[in-house]
Amino acid sequence: MNTEPERKFGVVVVGVGRAGSVRIRDLRNPQASSAFLNLIGFVFRRELGSMDEVPQISLEDALSSQEAEVAFICSESSSHEDYIRQFLNAGKHVLVEYPMTPSWVAAKDLWELAEQKGKVLHEEHVELLMEEFAFLKKEVVGKDRLKGSLLFTAALLEEERFGFPAFSGISRLTWLVSLFGELSLVATLEERKEDQYMKMTVCLETENKSPLIWIEEKAPGLKRNRRLSFHFRSGSLENMPNVGINKDIFLKDQNIFVQKFLGQFSEEELAAEKKHIPHCLWLAGEIQKHCCSKQ
Repeated sequence: MNTEPERKFGVVVVGVGRAGSVRIRDLRNPQASSAFLNLIGFVFRRELGSMDEVPQISLEDALSSQEAEVAFICSESSSHEDYIRQFLNAGKHVLVEYPMTPSWVAAKDLWELAEQKGKVLHEEHVELLMEEFAFLKKEVVGKDRLKGSLLFTAALLEEERFGFPAFSGISRLTWLVSLFGELSLVATLEERKEDQYMKMTVCLETENKSPLIWIEEKAPGLKRNRRLSFHFRSGSLENMPNVGINKDIFLKDQNIFVQKFLGQFSEEELAAEKKHIPHCLWLAGEIQKHCCSKQ
C-alpha cells in the first residue's frame, strides 16, 4: 500500500469455510492492506460463539453496525447475491468470492446498485494472482496461437449450493478469457446421475477464430487436476511446469480491494475488470443455456 492509514475500516466476514478462514487469518496479520482494516467479527449460520478469539455476530448486527463498513462474503455461491444486496443497501463496501452470482443479469444489477450507493463491489479472482497464471501470461503474449485445451477434474459439487458447472468452474473460464480475450461458444453436458458423473465440454472460439476447448469433469474419487495444451506457430505448451508456491494470494486480492476504495486503483484497470468479469459471467450463463437446451 502506498500510504499510512489515517483510520481503519471495520470488517465483518460472512462464512467461515476455507476462504472465510483464510480471510480472517489475513485480516489479523498486520501487514499491507490489513493495516487499513479492523476485523469486528464473523457471521455464520450455525452458532459457534467465537473462532480464534474473533467474535460471532448476527447478520442483523453486521448490517446495522456503523462500525462495520466492509463485508467479506465467503459463503456458498447460492447465497452471494442476497448477501451482496443486503450489505450494499446497508451502505457497506463488499468483497465477494467468485462467482459473484450465477447470473450475468443479476451481477449487472448489483454493480449498478454499488455505483448508486457509492460503494466498492469487488469480485475475488485469486486464480489470476497465481504463479501458474503469471507463467502462462508470459508464454502466451505475442504468440500466434493455433488451438488449445484446458481440462479440469475434481469431485462433484452440489449444483444447488455452488451453481451450474460453468459458474462453479468460472476460474478456469476467467483464465481463458484473460489469456485470449472475448470468446464465443458451443457447449454440451454429459451427466450420469446414477454414477454421480458429470462432464461439461465447451468449444470456445477467439475473436480471430482460433479454437479452445474447456472441459470440466467431476465424479467421486476424481482428484483435483488441471491439464492444458496450447499450440502456437512457434511451438507448444503441454501441461503446467512447477513454477513456485502460490503464496498469500487472498491477501494480494485483499490489497487490490483496499486500493479500490482508497482510490489507488487505476481507471484503466477498473475498466478492464468491468469488461472481462461480466463477459465471463455472460459466457457461463450462455454455456448453461446451451447445455440445458440439449438435455
